[in-house]
Amino acid sequence: MNDNPITKEGYDKVLTELDHLIKVVREELRVTIGEARELGDLKENAEYHAAKEKQSQVEGRVSQLQGIVATSNVIDPSTVTSDKIVFGATVTILNVDTDESHTYQIVGESESDMKIGKVSYNSPLGKSLIGKEEGDAVIVRAPKGDIEYEVESFEYK
Repeated sequence: MNDNPITKEGYDKVLTELDHLIKVVREELRVTIGEARELGDLKENAEYHAAKEKQSQVEGRVSQLQGIVATSNVIDPSTVTSDKIVFGATVTILNVDTDESHTYQIVGESESDMKIGKVSYNSPLGKSLIGKEEGDAVIVRAPKGDIEYEVESFEYK
């Protein structure tokens, strides 16, 4: 069941990280654990325990990434044509109170990162933008109170 939308760019990043963890990090840990085992007493071997803990973290991340890959519905925003804002849109909005413009791309959960302008379609901002058009007012319910935005423009790239 592929019901987890993700952009092509986000999907490619997941595949790259997964490939690196499996081919590089796992192999490095296998060697480190093997060398630590050869040192003898494992009860007091800090290198061994640190490597085993890191191995556990890496395997958890590998499982998480494999889950994303298995359930992803990859969407290439450059192929989207819509006269309304939908998943994958890059949207420029104006904060009505501060008169500041911000640009965000609406992306999947696993790739959202406000610091680089990627907002989840499930976030309050993402949900409020979906279905809107240029010139529409958008009210986002935030912890500090409602914020009003106006949609200045959007595109699919």
